[in-house]
Order: sequence, then C-alpha cells, then structure tokens
Amino acid sequence: MLNSLPIQQLDQTLEPWRPLPRAHPVGGWLRAIRQALGMTTRQCAKAVGVTQAAVVDVERTEARGDITLATLRRYAAVLDCELVYALVPKRPLQEVLEARADRIAREQVARVRHSMSLEQQQTSNEYSEREVAELRRHLLEGKRSRLWQ
Repeated sequence: MLNSLPIQQLDQTLEPWRPLPRAHPVGGWLRAIRQALGMTTRQCAKAVGVTQAAVVDVERTEARGDITLATLRRYAAVLDCELVYALVPKRPLQEVLEARADRIAREQVARVRHSMSLEQQQTSNEYSEREVAELRRHLLEGKRSRLWQ
C-alpha cells in the first residue's frame, strides 16, 4: 500500500536487528568485557586517561543506562570494541504507518457512523469498511506527519 523506497530500505537495513536479544549483562557491557579481557579498573583507567574511580563510576553509569554515547565510544575503543548504536522498531516501519493510518481512519469513520446512526441513517458494515480503506489509502499517500497530529 505504502510505496516509499526510503522506508522499505530502512526496514531492510533494520530487519537483521529485530531478532537480536535485548538483554545485557547485569553490571553492564563495559564491565563484562573489561573483566572478560582480564583488564583491571586501574589498567582501564590508565588506557582511557582517567582515575580508577572514574572507571568504576562510568561502569555503574553504563549499567544504569545513563552513559553518553561519547563516553561509551571512548571506553569501547580502549576495549578494542566497536560501539554499535541503533533504534530498532518493534515491527517494520511500513507496518507502523499502516496501522496508524488504519486506526485514524477507523476512528473517523466510527464518529461519522455514530452521528449517522443517531439520525437513523446508519450505513452497512461493508460500506464502512470501504470508507476506512479509502481514508487509510488517502492518509498513507499524503504527508506522513498528519498521522501523528
């Protein structure tokens, strides 16, 4: 229904990320990898150019999810790691847009249908479904920003 090459390309790029587990080590990735490498906090601190206390603090910050990307990138380099950062939609973006358009279309058609039923001019379910489909198509062909108003 939605013919948007950029969305299709982005969905294809993100597809391999969807099945990956979202779990992370309890103490955070920095600590887990540093310990797996056999590196002490003192050795890590020297490589990064900070104090040992700073390394401990950064590891706690990362485990809480409060670390900045810049800091994480700096420590990843010391641990010979590559920082990979991605926002992974729970489902394909095209599906998200189509579901949003469908919800808006159904809400609008339901409001009109309700008003018409109060005036004893109710339409058939088949007619309403055609109206939903037409409105959904119109929403998807227009500016996507209208879907989020």
